[in-house]
Amino acid sequence: MYEYELQHFRSAELIRQAEHDSLVREAVRVRRAAKRSAEGAADAQTHTWRLRRHRHPRAA
Repeated sequence: MYEYELQHFRSAELIRQAEHDSLVREAVRVRRAAKRSAEGAADAQTHTWRLRRHRHPRAA
């Protein structure tokens, strides 16, 4: 019976952790969306990512 209680407790803890992680991901998603919309409103020109240099140069 003791093992069952431990497993039940662990399962409940994992569920709580998953819910917390989901809330954190949602908060980050909302924050990024707000940042993008604020940058879009402040900067009228469009940017393309192709103009950026590659992070690592090509090997010879």
